[in-house]
Amino acid sequence: MRAKITEVGVERWEGQGGSSRPDRVVTEEPLEIRLAGEPLAVVMRTPGDDLPLTAGFLLAEQIILNADDLGTMRHCQTGDPETEGNVVDVRLSPARAAVAGSQLAQRKAERATVTSASCGVCGKKTIESLAATCPPLPRLPAIDPALILTLPDRLRAAQTVFDATGGLHAAGIFDRTGTLLVLKEDVGRHNAVDKCLGSLLLEERLPGPESILFVSGRTSFEIVQKAIVGRIGTVASVSAPSSLAIELARAANLVLLGFVRGEAFNVYSGHLS
Repeated sequence: MRAKITEVGVERWEGQGGSSRPDRVVTEEPLEIRLAGEPLAVVMRTPGDDLPLTAGFLLAEQIILNADDLGTMRHCQTGDPETEGNVVDVRLSPARAAVAGSQLAQRKAERATVTSASCGVCGKKTIESLAATCPPLPRLPAIDPALILTLPDRLRAAQTVFDATGGLHAAGIFDRTGTLLVLKEDVGRHNAVDKCLGSLLLEERLPGPESILFVSGRTSFEIVQKAIVGRIGTVASVSAPSSLAIELARAANLVLLGFVRGEAFNVYSGHLS
């Protein structure tokens, strides 16, 4: 198991002088995800929860649709201290492997014509393709605004690695009563979301549209996309969403909330009244 926290030496300046002392920082290392032995993706992540992270990533990419699509997942024995524990190989169920193979071939052909991952045209196409595979979320009764305002403190109270390092993001999935179902931390906001979704997927208890995803940073297009694929009906954060995240949320009937701080927040998509 790779360590989540790394000890480093720093020079601390206070007032007019400095001194050397140890510090604890969050670990960031690459995780290579392989599909049937073939490289699929490399994500920069905080070690730990690698299998849930992988499962959540595959779900968000729609390479799998449920836990039954997974055959096996395991860390590869590389024999190299630098990479040991940083490679995961996934084998899909036979039925899903055939479907996923054709999907990945098509995606490679499409991406070969795209010059930038932040291209607006690419984003529009992703909204259209997502709408074709994921139906709009159902319209649900409004969530109590007072409950939303409690989520930042509930998330923060469960961030154990942040307490030690102060340097990583968190994502948590709550039910409509405010009960925390799962919380994960990572240097990447997207990874924290994948870890949450993957953990619940592997336990076969994805909570459905009435659940709430709360993230510690801004809400990007990718985070909203992951929520829609995971069939989570509300996404909230302490910071701002992007324009494309708002557009996607509105197209999917997802409730999108931002700047949840103190006694206020903004509603960018959906309604709470």
